[in-house]
Amino acid sequence: MNRTVAAVIITMGTRPVEFKRALDSLLAQTGIDLDVVVVGNSWDPVDLPAGVKGFYSPENLGIPGGRTAGTDLVTGDYMFYLDDDAFLPANDTISRMLDILQSRPEVGIVQPRATDPDTGETPSRCVPRLVAGDPARSSIGTTLWEGAGMLLPRETLVRTGGWADEFFYAHEGMDLCWRIWDGGQVSWYAADIITHHSAQSPTRHAVFWHQTARNRVWLAKRNLPWVLVPIYLFTWIAITTLRARNKENYVAWWKGFVDGFKTSPHGRRAMKWSTVWRLTKAGRPPII
Repeated sequence: MNRTVAAVIITMGTRPVEFKRALDSLLAQTGIDLDVVVVGNSWDPVDLPAGVKGFYSPENLGIPGGRTAGTDLVTGDYMFYLDDDAFLPANDTISRMLDILQSRPEVGIVQPRATDPDTGETPSRCVPRLVAGDPARSSIGTTLWEGAGMLLPRETLVRTGGWADEFFYAHEGMDLCWRIWDGGQVSWYAADIITHHSAQSPTRHAVFWHQTARNRVWLAKRNLPWVLVPIYLFTWIAITTLRARNKENYVAWWKGFVDGFKTSPHGRRAMKWSTVWRLTKAGRPPII
């Protein structure tokens, strides 16, 4: 079988040690034919190893935009994306993920289990289930946490319409996951395949609250049948009211929420009601 993998690493050049570790771990992968590009968001990726392409964007394209920029610069029937603060501890990580895709055509994307390299912890937010449970248990994923690597067929990515570049940061993985499900496939959480990423929570930053709120509204507008949009958003208003533990976070979240209402993302494609039912049966109706 064809085992050509196109890999994209995005970086702002602000974490040189972590970036080198990520790139080295990618180039050490075996059992695949690999083509790699480094996308520099407001940073010129120079002095790269032989055979690794570089792409310089004068402006920061964000996470999904950076991935989109790199996608067509590398060749391969499968796409692998890695952030510069993650790395692959074993040299057969991608090969094992590819084995799943090639043996199970119903799987449209594989997410490995992200663990903290120092503690071995897998935060519940990185487990793509409504009820995280045991992070070491593999299962269908009804969302997607893509910060520490993911692999999908290029044709699946094309069928979804690609990354939601406008999101810039937050919920771009959820958007992709829903569209993979709407195309008739599922996401798979491969808990037995380990990648490394810090377990430090992003909620310490006010920008997190603004971006997640705005993009939560955009996610609904892009993907849900209109009748479900207000139900989904009211659910998240309730959830965030419980989670936003201080006034600063809550204010930032509401500002983002209002921004989401005032604007609309491109590429609306309402999921089929059959997809709503499939997600519901899988344990996460798309109103949560």
